[in-house]
Amino acid sequence: MMNQSPIEIALSRAMIRWSLTKSTPIADSPASAIFRVEQNGRNFAALKILKPLAAEEKRRGAQLMNWYGGVGAATIFDIHGDTIFMEWLDGGTLGDAVRAGHDDQATIALCSLVASLYRPRPDAPQSLSPLRERFQALFDADVRNWPHTARDMYARASGIALKLFDRPTAQIPLHGDLHHDNIMSSDRGWLAIDPKGLLGDPAYELANAFINPAGAQERIKDSRRIAAMADMVAERLGHNRKRVLGWASAHAALSACWSIRNGNAITWQLTMLPLLLSAHDQA
Repeated sequence: MMNQSPIEIALSRAMIRWSLTKSTPIADSPASAIFRVEQNGRNFAALKILKPLAAEEKRRGAQLMNWYGGVGAATIFDIHGDTIFMEWLDGGTLGDAVRAGHDDQATIALCSLVASLYRPRPDAPQSLSPLRERFQALFDADVRNWPHTARDMYARASGIALKLFDRPTAQIPLHGDLHHDNIMSSDRGWLAIDPKGLLGDPAYELANAFINPAGAQERIKDSRRIAAMADMVAERLGHNRKRVLGWASAHAALSACWSIRNGNAITWQLTMLPLLLSAHDQA
């Protein structure tokens, strides 16, 4: 194994451990490397090898995926250290459906998928991260880093988030990043991938969907879309509509804080925040 990278070593060990016969690199990010693999020329599977930068978060997510047991999410076959052996999905994403003009149907699919993920299951993972910790970047943000004209929106959104945390509801396992392009088509229906592994308010789960998917901005930046999505989420999942919109507003501001921290533009978040805050105020 001399001169092999840590990823190559982990891949070699995984090929032996699970009797895999062929590997094809699919994606390589700062968080992980993903390979499509075969077992004796039969069905494809996926290997995700975690990198130190995001290993803890990704490990939490994998444990949550394992707990879902393949219901509403991709199936985890096995986990060994920082290597995850899992179901291969090569269908399109729910984001593709929105970009093709099927947004309402996609929202219905989102709600059905969440209902599958929320089926009662025993022995939830103990490693889940509190939703409150995920929002620390919002509460710790320096408002002076926000454009002057947007600072009132930051204040309003962070105030909404604080009120939501002050009035807690049931605390359940959350995927934590359930937007359209983290949901893939399969012969078993729509399946979630890449969870964050959080513990918190179920009304937060679809907050990120209000500002997604990428590539459908004209459809998304519409107050009617926001209202219709809030109606469907509240009705189909039994959530308080104002709380759903509160989380959507707070998450958009949190997303902006992450972007500012990483040196990225927040044009999109600043487009969506006034619409979401207005919808919340009117709910």
